[in-house]
Amino acid sequence: MFKEELLAKAVEHLRAADGLVITAGAGMGVDSGLPDFRGTEGFWRAYPALKGSGITFEDIASPAAFAERPTQAWGFYGHRLKLYRNTTPHEGFQILRRWAARFDKGAFVFTSNVDGHFQKAGFEESRVVECHGSINYLQCSRSCQTVWAAEPFTPEVDEVACELLSEMPRCPRCGSMSRPNILMFGDYKWYAGRTEEQMDRLDTWLQTVKRPVVVELGAGKAIPTVRGFGSRLKAPLIRINARESAVGRPEDVGLEGPALDSLRVLDLKFSA
Repeated sequence: MFKEELLAKAVEHLRAADGLVITAGAGMGVDSGLPDFRGTEGFWRAYPALKGSGITFEDIASPAAFAERPTQAWGFYGHRLKLYRNTTPHEGFQILRRWAARFDKGAFVFTSNVDGHFQKAGFEESRVVECHGSINYLQCSRSCQTVWAAEPFTPEVDEVACELLSEMPRCPRCGSMSRPNILMFGDYKWYAGRTEEQMDRLDTWLQTVKRPVVVELGAGKAIPTVRGFGSRLKAPLIRINARESAVGRPEDVGLEGPALDSLRVLDLKFSA
């Protein structure tokens, strides 16, 4: 599957490190059965009700959608919330947890995924940064600077029409409609307080790590937040990506393949 010299180089980086930085994008969730929104057609395959109106991912994943068509916006996000709650994170998460236990400083996660699956798989809440927020938390759609757990909210959704059937969640402070605490497209109302606290914890942890290694999983170029973060660290990078695995520095390793299969192969070498 991979050239032996690439695997050997990746394992060498892992064995030399004292802390593991896991950076993950949407490709990490695909092996759990979550939809891939890459391209308009991929999005419409997952949400065919929106195709007839020509509504794209960028259209529905925006504050404007909550203002103009709230039942449809919550139909989309309500469906995603139920999907993420009902999906079991794949085996690759457990491989990473086993790896984390081998490092003196453990591991820290930096992910653009909003599904909460790293925590669901057993990673400590205090060791995860969700740079685009989380669907498992809500915020006021207006100006209340507060975030609360979405756990009591159990949406009922007409999946054919992509419409919320149950009552919309409300801000406990002012009673306005709430929305997911997620950074959306064209979003100037996202309350980033929770993510900023997560970043503070990551920055503090990084100061204790002398020899970090970055394992990047399924992070694409289209929204390069995750790729940019990992590349800025002074650490060797192991990039796992099914389509965009190229690396720019001689010390880095690019492995072209899906997250789960690649982690299984690398785990056999690292655990030997």
